[in-house]
Amino acid sequence: MKEYTFTEKKDTRSGFGQALLELGRSNPLVVALCADLTGSLKMDAFEKEFPERFIQTGIAEANMMGIAAGLAIGGKIPFTGTFANFSTGRVYDQIRQSIAYSNKNVKIAASHAGLTLGEDGATHQILEDIGMMKMLPNMTVINPCDYNQTRQATLAVAQMEGPVYLRFGRPKVPNFTGANEPFEIGKALRLNEGKDVTIFATGHLVWEAILAGKILAEKGIDAEIINLHTIKPLDTSAIINSVKKTGCVVTAEEHQINGGLGDSINQVLALNMPAPVEMVGVNDEFGESGTPEQLMKKYGLSAENIVEKAIKVISRKS
Repeated sequence: MKEYTFTEKKDTRSGFGQALLELGRSNPLVVALCADLTGSLKMDAFEKEFPERFIQTGIAEANMMGIAAGLAIGGKIPFTGTFANFSTGRVYDQIRQSIAYSNKNVKIAASHAGLTLGEDGATHQILEDIGMMKMLPNMTVINPCDYNQTRQATLAVAQMEGPVYLRFGRPKVPNFTGANEPFEIGKALRLNEGKDVTIFATGHLVWEAILAGKILAEKGIDAEIINLHTIKPLDTSAIINSVKKTGCVVTAEEHQINGGLGDSINQVLALNMPAPVEMVGVNDEFGESGTPEQLMKKYGLSAENIVEKAIKVISRKS
């Protein structure tokens, strides 16, 4: 098992904020909009340095999406910022009609996603957003794993044409990827080569997959671990090539099992090479208030749960 370490924990939303500031300095077409959550989205540095390119819409998320679409028509590169729940569920009609349908160059930056939002509870812990956004034609969906990768992903999406949903979070998590590690949209990253089982993980669950790989190695199980930071477009060739070797799969995501990464991978396998799959995710439930650690444990999103599923799916393969 390849060794991964980290020197500090950092919140992924700060990776977005840092990249947005860098984009503001390097590209005069980049503009930012926020729905009364500038500090929470770490957009305050951009607002301070580029006030003429920052729009505070207030708690009017639908209007924010419409304004962003208009700015894109005018040749700007707008980044919208609010919580993931309000970036998707509250404004789905505006995104579908005004952004995705006409393929507008709007970057939807969504923070505080998933259970690790913690104490704010079920009303804010959206677990359906990836499914909602990946179903929209023209929409790219990206879910990076740590601060460095979120920064690189933000820089990358500014260079592409078309709508993007960029998902990140509030808690501080291990920052283990390289500060200048290249980020290629739609290209999976293999973190460990293995032969017994493939673990496909995204977002905060990538680090849990690495921890699970260490535990499995101690049990004599050789896990291939792949970071699928881009959920749409999905790297189907990386999925197929890995599963040809290992013969079985575990998926891991901080999202509903229904409609998430696991569903996408199951579709790829069903169409190309059926294989046993076990999924780590939230199983048709809403969240609740608690610390991120408590919720990850209660809802079965820990490294230990990935290990359990890996052992189970290997037994199904044989």
